[in-house]
Amino acid sequence: MAKNIILLIGLLFGFLSPSAAQPGNLLRDQIRTTYSSQIGVRELTGRNDGKEVEAYLKYVWLAKGNPWCAAFVSWCYGQNKVSKPRSGGCVQLMEQGKLIYISGKTIIQPEYGDVFFIWFENKKRVAHTGFIEKWSDTWVDTVEGNTNEAGSREGDGVYHKKRLKRQIYSAVKYL
Repeated sequence: MAKNIILLIGLLFGFLSPSAAQPGNLLRDQIRTTYSSQIGVRELTGRNDGKEVEAYLKYVWLAKGNPWCAAFVSWCYGQNKVSKPRSGGCVQLMEQGKLIYISGKTIIQPEYGDVFFIWFENKKRVAHTGFIEKWSDTWVDTVEGNTNEAGSREGDGVYHKKRLKRQIYSAVKYL
């Protein structure tokens, strides 16, 4: 009897331990694999086009030629059977997630696979997005679409970037 109780308690603690969250981590790992596999994708002519770019845009019902950073994020989640986020617009994409960081205030520590947004004063809104790969006190390693070596929001491909944390306006999680 005592042996069964000890076994039961061990199983209970096993289900409540951090390792019990592995299914969520597995999905997060799969999403990371998907967005990382896209590093190096480039537009065909520099006009928001090309086979992969058009697949990202099609996933969010947008035509060739549209900005595609939000479409890239949505497509990566969709490839892993996560229905939201799904938007070609940064504002709508941000609204679909749970806010975890805003303007220098961390609500929940961002993790790989969470999504960042950059504010553009000339547009008075968030206007660029991508994946958080690593979050630190000063820097954020990212993987983002429709950018370039300089970090533009109208770039030519999917890049791994290192951004100053102060550039990040907000971050959200979907998992």
